[in-house]
Amino acid sequence: MDYTVEPLVGEDVQKAVEIFNYYIENSFAAYREEKITADHYRAIIESAEGYPKVSVRDQEGTYVGFGLLVPHKPIPVFSHSANLICFLLPQATGKGLGKMVLDYLEREGVKRGIQIILSSISSRNPESLRFHLKNGFTECGRFQDVGKKNGKFFDIVWMDKHLDSSSLHAVERFVG
Repeated sequence: MDYTVEPLVGEDVQKAVEIFNYYIENSFAAYREEKITADHYRAIIESAEGYPKVSVRDQEGTYVGFGLLVPHKPIPVFSHSANLICFLLPQATGKGLGKMVLDYLEREGVKRGIQIILSSISSRNPESLRFHLKNGFTECGRFQDVGKKNGKFFDIVWMDKHLDSSSLHAVERFVG
């Protein structure tokens, strides 16, 4: 089956909320325990103003997921970095759609000056950890047992991917 990645439109709000809420209820992919509303989703989209946002559709036009970059921190010193958000219907995973979304967001992000994509992943989400590693992300930090969902503790694993290393300054890390 063929799929397309196209700009996110307002008519997809309820479908996106349903997908996100599926992951809230059935996994550690979304940290929340309570379902989100359409207003909460719209607030996320508004926070991503000027950043790339896409929906994924199958060949019949059925909405199967979304992806977007959002500001890492909404202040100018972090304008070259963004956080990744991507959710697909469970039956749409494992088909290369996440890679399609990521490729699109990377291309469009670079056009907008994004040099680093960050992703916050639950240690109880091995599929996402594998996806990120397979697609060029590296682990850059871990907060142990900082989350507790449905009575189970989990780590937050931070991963990053540098999109345009030629424009980044080398960073020396000191351990003191």
